[in-house]
Amino acid sequence: MSLLLIAVSAVWVISEILLALGKRSGSPDAKRQDRFSLGYLWIVLTLAITAANVCAQSGFGNLPADHRVMTGIGLLVILLGLGLRWTAILTLKKYFTVDISIVRDHQLIDHGVYHLIRHPAYTGSLLSFLGLGLALSNWLSLLIIVIPITLAFLYRIRVEEKALRSALGESYARYSLTTKRLIPLIY
Repeated sequence: MSLLLIAVSAVWVISEILLALGKRSGSPDAKRQDRFSLGYLWIVLTLAITAANVCAQSGFGNLPADHRVMTGIGLLVILLGLGLRWTAILTLKKYFTVDISIVRDHQLIDHGVYHLIRHPAYTGSLLSFLGLGLALSNWLSLLIIVIPITLAFLYRIRVEEKALRSALGESYARYSLTTKRLIPLIY
């Protein structure tokens, strides 16, 4: 594994840990509706990334392409994903929390990247995990990362959308009709 991949991964992990520690709903009037989706997500992430790294280190499933090229492509995709995730987080401002919660006077954000998709922070994360799978230069590692992590995010999206529909009512229903969940114009 290249030093650059290790450095980018370390920054990525540290940023996620800092988000987990600092962006929980601290408002006493917040209605928490996470339904263990954050815990489930962290468990799936940990298991999938560990298994993918073990698989990549074993050599079984290595891609025939030049390892440096795949690592470079993977790093680029990781950075694009992180950029999208942080753009989404900064657009939400006070409404972003790592635990799904609704605060009093919660507002629908539908500008910026939220004009195109409903969950750009999750799209960014999924892009970064796709990049990690590519950077490992191993098709089996890529599958081990992408499939379970995508399924865990889809569960979390269902939980979050239920909370938002409940809190925001008709405005969220209209917004859902005009935007896709993760991929503009597709899904």
